[in-house]
Amino acid sequence: MRAPGTARRNGALTRVTHDARPFLRARTGTVLRLAGWSLLEFVQTFLGGFGVARALDHGFLAGRPLTGLLWLAVAAVAVLPAQLATRGVFGRLADLVEPLRDGLVRRAVSRALAGALAHPAGTTSRSLSQVTHQSEIARDGWAGLVLTLRSFVFTVAGAVAGLLALEPRLLLIVLPPLVLGAALFLATLLPMAARQRDYLTADEAYAAHAGKAAAGLRDIAAAGAADRTVAESRALADDQVRAARSLARWSGVRVVALAVCGRFPPLLLLLGAPWLLRNGLTPGALVGALTYLTQALAPAVQALMTMLSTVGGRLLVVLDRFTDAPPPPAEDEDKDGDRQPKDGDRQPPARTGAPVAELRAVTFAYGPAAHPVLDRLSLTVAPGEHLAVVGPSGSGKSTLAAVLAGVEAPTGGVALWQGRPVRGADATSVRVLLPQHAYVFTGSLRDNLRYLRPDASDRSIAAMIDALGLDPLLSRLGSLDADLEPDRLSQGERQLIALGRAYLAAPPLAILDEATSRLDPAAETRAELAFAALPGALVVVAHRLSSARRADRILVMDGPRTRCGTSVELLRTSALYRDLVGLWEPDEEPHKSGRGNGLISIPPPSPV
Repeated sequence: MRAPGTARRNGALTRVTHDARPFLRARTGTVLRLAGWSLLEFVQTFLGGFGVARALDHGFLAGRPLTGLLWLAVAAVAVLPAQLATRGVFGRLADLVEPLRDGLVRRAVSRALAGALAHPAGTTSRSLSQVTHQSEIARDGWAGLVLTLRSFVFTVAGAVAGLLALEPRLLLIVLPPLVLGAALFLATLLPMAARQRDYLTADEAYAAHAGKAAAGLRDIAAAGAADRTVAESRALADDQVRAARSLARWSGVRVVALAVCGRFPPLLLLLGAPWLLRNGLTPGALVGALTYLTQALAPAVQALMTMLSTVGGRLLVVLDRFTDAPPPPAEDEDKDGDRQPKDGDRQPPARTGAPVAELRAVTFAYGPAAHPVLDRLSLTVAPGEHLAVVGPSGSGKSTLAAVLAGVEAPTGGVALWQGRPVRGADATSVRVLLPQHAYVFTGSLRDNLRYLRPDASDRSIAAMIDALGLDPLLSRLGSLDADLEPDRLSQGERQLIALGRAYLAAPPLAILDEATSRLDPAAETRAELAFAALPGALVVVAHRLSSARRADRILVMDGPRTRCGTSVELLRTSALYRDLVGLWEPDEEPHKSGRGNGLISIPPPSPV
């Protein structure tokens, strides 16, 4: 039975070969032009040894020094065209190498975006290593392999043709060590490929860990997890070291194969020289054969084996990382060890009588010695409720939004979604958090709007556009399939696109953390009324009095101190809320659309 590792490596070779054939077929002309320039190396190699043999046998040893000098001149002049061909070779090489790297980067980015859309909670940093480190390995490895293989083919062809022209029996001495060394070399290919795969797997694991650690530095510091993070980093680095050492051990076997191919043929030829000379080999042919072996054949074989040993296996493994199917998102496990369904397969949690979100005596601080931003806060958000959060700058409104959304884990107490602990696997099916700075990516308007719900129909999109008032933006762009350039959109337009994205997702809990701050009052009113009409709950970090007054309840925050109630109740019981109402100016008249201030004016919906 074939070993699983061997089957996997053979499968990798099959996948890479399957993708390589159409790539090379599309560039047949480039390959032929490259071969045409390389013919000059064939001529140079052939004339190098043949010219030396003729210079000795028909020139110097025959008493005709002028003839000998002429043959040496022929061998020397043959070098010049080969040197001139270098420019042509490198010009054709670029036509083979650069398209490969560009194609790999496009493939990695496309797969990363598709994976993020299909499994938002299962994204990894694998594509980061592919786009940066691995694509450059493939580019440099492919360039070196093409150059070396091209030189090997035409140099060996020239040397073999020269040996046959001098004396066919020379091949009886030259070929056995070459075949033996090549066999030993080929025996190391599969183990080396496996070690290369192990090394790149360790590299990807370390890149993924580093990306998560960099993104969660604040969480690591707040949770006091620095020691654990350092230990994980050290373990992943040790894995890389072990993989590199195993790779180095197999490289030692390659050195032996190189010695057999490069050093044994000239040695055997010298040992067999007396027998060859007694059986009709001329001195010039012997010296010409040594010239082929030492100056052409052995260096070409050694260069090819060195390239394959250092780059070939790595190139195969790297290309396989781009051709094999992306790994499925990791399955989450709850505290009891029960496996949870993958992000793409899970269904939204069943609606029950439990609150959509609940905080039970939640405390949160940005560090062990820091004063808590939230201090034993208890809060419930009922299904369909509209809650506004107000307070002075720095009072913890955004922190509360992050804890409610599960982005930040409380340092004390517990946060619940629909009656159970917050889990990453439930994120996009339970809540959507919209920050002040909206995320819009380069692509079509349709793709941006369907970012959280890829299966949204055109009818749903049209209803959303009518509800939120995106018609002016759609008219300016021309169609849903128009390409977006984020830097050409105003901040208000970006916020409208993000609002449309969340509206289509229609989660049980929508959290707007000043997500309408760049809209004028009329556009903000329309957006909040549209979200309030959805069946899910709405939490709004308010920055206008009108926004707070539209809510069912208002939570007033002043650091750890909070008070919750209706606007009428808070005017009577909260001095801070009365101060905020006094500071808030009456809503201004809607501004006209302008990209300078980032505001968008949208008329309120007509009464029904």
